Amino acid sequence: MRRLLALFLPALLLLSACGAADSTDGASSTPAVSVPAAHAEDLASVKVTPGAKGEAPKVEFDKPLKVTAESIKVVSEGDGAKINAGQSLTLREIDFNAEDGTSPGNSYADPTGAPYVFDAAFEQNNPLVYNTFVGANVGSQIAYARPATPEVPGSSAAPSQPAAPAQLVVFLIESAKDVAKPLSKPEGDAVTPPAGLPAVKDDDKGVPQITIPTTPASTSLVAQDLIVGKGQAVKATDTIVANYVGVTYKDGKTFDSSFARGQTATFPLNRVIQGWTQGLTGKTVGSRVLLVIPKALGYPNPTAGQPDGDLVFVVDILGVQ
Repeated sequence: MRRLLALFLPALLLLSACGAADSTDGASSTPAVSVPAAHAEDLASVKVTPGAKGEAPKVEFDKPLKVTAESIKVVSEGDGAKINAGQSLTLREIDFNAEDGTSPGNSYADPTGAPYVFDAAFEQNNPLVYNTFVGANVGSQIAYARPATPEVPGSSAAPSQPAAPAQLVVFLIESAKDVAKPLSKPEGDAVTPPAGLPAVKDDDKGVPQITIPTTPASTSLVAQDLIVGKGQAVKATDTIVANYVGVTYKDGKTFDSSFARGQTATFPLNRVIQGWTQGLTGKTVGSRVLLVIPKALGYPNPTAGQPDGDLVFVVDILGVQ
């Protein structure tokens, strides 16, 4: 679900604007995390009755639900194993308009739940969510809410954003598993790319620098290996750990970079922009891949904060979780 993704995934790779969540790069330092207040009292009226397998739970709460701040509460504790830091959790969720109780949907009928790795970088980006899930048990039902947001007027730089009501999401921790440690950098055999593609060269810190050629961008997706890794092949349904830099083809300006944040990123590959899903499926762990993504496979209708036009990424595939 898109609102679930808004909690956890980096904004610029999603099909609509969302929030950030990465996996840490051990080469960079991580500042201490300040955990906000849980404001669990805002969720006192939330009651959850589990449904049958494959069915969403029955969720009851006072309407309108008064949400004064980002709020989270373990509504019912599961009887499974305790969640440890660094594990990958598979989550199911049901989403509500907290003001009138309507639900735009849920993920219980999906073939699989959505996996998220609760590591140190997740803690940095989502400290309240992290602090609640880690230490809970598999099978727990966790309610999360955030306040309504006002309308944001448009400008020449960004389109307007409509007002949004307060949101309530109830998560089920379906399962948890330990994950393998990702690579720190790409490892494999270097490949000389064909002429006419953007040029890539690392700076003295190992960060890829992308130079756009004078020729027009390809009208079809380009997924060119620069390094071919020797690890497992990536499936479209996998969650990958990656380092990446993204620039716009028209001017070569960087619009997103996990290197700049000092953290690798963790993505369910089937829940990001199509250019990533199509271009990285079948590539191997350890690879560095140059993606030239036409607008139609990036952000056909960009919203605030999303780049417009053709895009170029250099992606280091460091692991699968």
